[in-house]
This record gives sequence, C-alpha cells and structure tokens, in this order.
Amino acid sequence: MNFDFTDDQRSIKSTAKEFLAARFKPEKLRELAEAGEYDDGIWKEMCELGWAGIFIDEEHQGQGLGTVELAILIEEMGYALAPSPFLSNAAAGLVIQQAGSDEQKQRWLPGIASGAARGTLGLVTNGRAPLVPDAAEAAVIVLVDGGQATVVERSDADVEPVDTIDSTRRFASVAADGGEALEGDLQPGLDRAATAVAAELAGLAQRTMEMAVDYAKERKQFERPIGAYQAVSHRCAQMLMEVESARALTYFAAYAADSEPDELSLAASAAKAYASDAGWRVSASSLQVHGGIGFTWEHDLHFFLKRAKADGHLFGTAREHRDRVADLSMAAAVGAAG
Repeated sequence: MNFDFTDDQRSIKSTAKEFLAARFKPEKLRELAEAGEYDDGIWKEMCELGWAGIFIDEEHQGQGLGTVELAILIEEMGYALAPSPFLSNAAAGLVIQQAGSDEQKQRWLPGIASGAARGTLGLVTNGRAPLVPDAAEAAVIVLVDGGQATVVERSDADVEPVDTIDSTRRFASVAADGGEALEGDLQPGLDRAATAVAAELAGLAQRTMEMAVDYAKERKQFERPIGAYQAVSHRCAQMLMEVESARALTYFAAYAADSEPDELSLAASAAKAYASDAGWRVSASSLQVHGGIGFTWEHDLHFFLKRAKADGHLFGTAREHRDRVADLSMAAAVGAAG
C-alpha cells in the first residue's frame, strides 16, 4: 500500500507552501497579529485559487476533492500561522455538506466555496457558543448544541467579540434563537472539522520545532552549539516524535473521512486529542530551547504558542476527545465480545 501523497496532492502542498511563505513573511504576520486584522486581498487570492471550496462538491461550485487535500492546505496554513478565516469557513462547510438538506446545501455551500459568503462553526455550552472563530464577519453560523445543529444568518445572531491570547485569529461568543435545523447526521462533519484543527496544529508544531532546531544550531555556549548538549538534543528529538505522531494521526483521520467512514470518529478524536497536546508541548519546548529570547514580544514564537493553546480548545478539548476515544473503544470492545 502506498502511503505517500499523489502527484496532485504534492502539487497542492508545494503551491500552498510557496504562496503562504510569500504572503505571510514574519513582518506581515506580526503586522496583522498586532492589529488583530486579516488581509482581504490575500483571502481573495486564496479563493481565486479554489482553496475555500477544495472539499465542496462540484455541484455546489467547489473543487470536489477530499478531506486529505483539505488537511494538506490547513497544515500549511498552520505552518505559516496564516491570519485567515480559512479554517472557520471550512468547518461550517464541512458540517453543512454532511448534515444539510439539498436546499440548505444549495443555499449556503456556493458562498462558502467561493469565500464570498463565509461560514463558521460554534459548539454551544449553556445556551451560548463561547469560542466561535470569525463570527463577526460570517454570513452564516452553524451552532451545535449536543446532537442538534442550527444554521443562522449572522444578522439573526447575538455576536459578542471575545479577546483571547491568540491575536492571529478573531473570536466571538454567539447565541441565537431559531434558525434552520440541520436534519442530517452531524458527526461526520464535526469529525472532519476536528481533523482540520489537528492538521493546523501539526503544521504549527512542525514550524516551532524547526525554529528550535535552527536556533540550537546557531546559538553557542562555551564555543559549542547548544544543540550539541544532550539536554537540548533530547528535547528536540522528543519534539520530532510528537510532530510526526500528530501528523500521522491527522492524515489517517483525513484518509478515513474519504475512504473508511466507519473509522472516522475514533480516528478524528484521537488526532484532535493528540495534536492539541502536541501543539502546545512542542511550541512550549521550542520556547525552552530559545531561552530568554523566546520569552520576548519581539520574537515571533509566542504567536505560534498562543495559536496552539487556542486551537487546543477549538471544537473540543484534548480531554473531551480522549474521553470520546475511550467511549468509542469500549463500545467497540463490548460489541466484539457480544
């Protein structure tokens, strides 16, 4: 069995890496993060490339590709720490495509695919979704409360901006009465959304690991690179193990979404749980390798660290997904025994 990307998938990855590296240079990233803004021109370019609708069916003006291709794009977004509404828009599209009626798909998916009428997704707790990315600018908001979901227009929702430690993404809390219920099965869309966040975490973990390794090669103590010392080299090796494990789990979940749907729920929660922890641990370890300079505002590392922390809570925490893994595994064991 071939586990490598296809030629088309490799092309998507290389194009995304080159595009994002050119558009989000460190000075641009810092400018947007400190202003709490997105660059509408860059978002328009992404949409012109077809990225916003990469996973959406062609009948709804998307590219008709899969979750693997989406994960490839979002991993590169995480690597670049791109300040962009891409993830939130994709999350809404994933849920509507899986659980929406034909009429709802026709109404909302073309705008999500083109990026002209963006969507977002929020999980409701005690009557309000406390952490909804990019809700203030979305045309449609999908609110999930337990096993039920409704689609509401932004103008019909109560949206309150929320300040978080992640200045590279805009958040709000959202509540709404009414809206249109999504009658289909929600879980496949939610699992795909969790997989998308895991992909972003894998990308930012890769970037912060590389930052640590580069610094460990350059920084010298007692006329030796600090990477030559066992305490630093072992930390970097642990970071590599966690990055590769997060990536492997994420791409298996993406593959399951496209090819093995019965495996998706377990795979998605395992990926989100592990990547949430790994994203934080790797970026925190990178900070330790950098030492004093890593703690300063002038160094870009803290932007990655904060995004990792926020992503860890988005669409389910590591603990919630671990609990789900345990429940699914127990149910499978009981079923096999019975």
